[in-house]
Amino acid sequence: MSQQQAPKKKATKGSKQIVEENLATVKFYRNMSLIATGVQFLGFAVYAELSTLAVIMTILSLAAHAGSYYFMALISKPKLTEKGDVIETGTDLNIEGGITEHVKDIVILTSGTQLVSILSEYFWLLMLFLPIRAGWLLWQTVGKQFFQKDTAEEGPVNEKKQKKLQRKMNRVRQ
Repeated sequence: MSQQQAPKKKATKGSKQIVEENLATVKFYRNMSLIATGVQFLGFAVYAELSTLAVIMTILSLAAHAGSYYFMALISKPKLTEKGDVIETGTDLNIEGGITEHVKDIVILTSGTQLVSILSEYFWLLMLFLPIRAGWLLWQTVGKQFFQKDTAEEGPVNEKKQKKLQRKMNRVRQ
């Protein structure tokens, strides 16, 4: 006789673990933003060439970093009791498929662009990926619903009718 094992459940995180991981995630992306900005300013100091484009794009990058940091810190803020026990964890920043994944992508793209823009101002064009990605996500979530037919409304396809139509089409072609 062989024993059957019950299907294993996916391990769930405890509220304390979620809070700790959220703090570490926010700190990691904050540090990434600060380091990229610091290296960029150091590059400006060394090369001493500040064009209008570089100044404007740096300000936009700082705004993207600040907005991303504020958003992640705000939605992951836990609610605690007076004793320090966790009542509510806030949003898990490390969950797959969530909006925070996109916010992290913004920080990564912005930081990377800041670093490579020291070499050439043409690298600022990488920032165009942000509105392109936002448009794509908007299309995936909203646009398809309005511009494409819903297949659920068409109803189930009758196989017999489908085969009959196929035979008729074959006769017409001959």
